[in-house]
Amino acid sequence: MKRAKILELVEILESHDIAEIEISRWGRKIRITKTLPEKSISGNVNKPAQQQFAEVASISETQSEVSPGEEKKGIEIKTPIVGTYYQAPSPDAEPYIKIGDHISIGQPLCIIEAMKIMNVIESEVSGKIVKELVENAQPVEYNQTLFIVEPT
Repeated sequence: MKRAKILELVEILESHDIAEIEISRWGRKIRITKTLPEKSISGNVNKPAQQQFAEVASISETQSEVSPGEEKKGIEIKTPIVGTYYQAPSPDAEPYIKIGDHISIGQPLCIIEAMKIMNVIESEVSGKIVKELVENAQPVEYNQTLFIVEPT
């Protein structure tokens, strides 16, 4: 998305009583937030929109799927495609992995369904699954973190 369009969205956010704008197009998503739990931007009313945008962008880049105050420890396993996340090969089957399981390179971790094609996602690292960041049957985006693995 072009900088001018982003600045236009920031101005809309500031001129209306809106706390957040999120737009998704062609597999890309942008979210602009006026007030965040960690740092309030509402005190920046007298600053130009471009400066406010820079602050919003820097705060948004530091956020992640892990809750505030909790640091990511380990290696992130991310989805290589957009689709729907499934923990198991079928609804009645056991999940491929669970938190606490030790995984090895090449081991199936989950399935991402994209356009009715089931893509098995295999591990590229070995270690222990520390955290699962998505729920079964949840839509996922490209490069979204699925798991945190503590390497062994």
